Amino acid sequence: MLAEIVSVILVSLWVMLPAYLPNSFAALFGGGKPIDFGKTLKDGRRILGDGKTFGGFFAGIFWGLMTGLFQIWLLSKGFTLFGISFPGFSATGVPDALDFSAIVTIMSLSVGALLGDMAMSFVKRRIGLQRGAALPGVDQYDFLAGAFILTALTSWTWMSQTFTPWMLVVIIVLTPILHLGTNIVGYKLKIKNEPW
Repeated sequence: MLAEIVSVILVSLWVMLPAYLPNSFAALFGGGKPIDFGKTLKDGRRILGDGKTFGGFFAGIFWGLMTGLFQIWLLSKGFTLFGISFPGFSATGVPDALDFSAIVTIMSLSVGALLGDMAMSFVKRRIGLQRGAALPGVDQYDFLAGAFILTALTSWTWMSQTFTPWMLVVIIVLTPILHLGTNIVGYKLKIKNEPW
């Protein structure tokens, strides 16, 4: 029973790595011109704010893709952990397949996570929250929702083959914990201005 729980947790974290990491890389390597070009809407508030930059967006995509490609490379070398075999990202179901569907899946997880976070920045500006202001519950799931929605639209076959109900439960439970943990680390390293 314990081995099954560990397996579900590790596989869940594995498949979500290309979605979990892009926003951290965006914060680490971001900067430069804001995506909204400093524009405001009729409400007088910024569209997104200075925290969403082209540099961060493209860095997040790049490193999300690199993460997924590295995972496929590991699988091609027979990677296992505690005897657990991990899935790949191809719709073929072949773990180490590096084909068009695998690239689309990885990119969808990465871009979707960034777009989900960006969409919530838009909402937060509309309700009067400043950059960095906390919106508990939402901040921990916005990127996850974006990743799931975009990946469902582009890679439904892979999603339906890969995710089990228990994996979804694990992801929903662990995501806020991981999100808070990485943000605290980012804050301590002075990469983020807030520890949430």
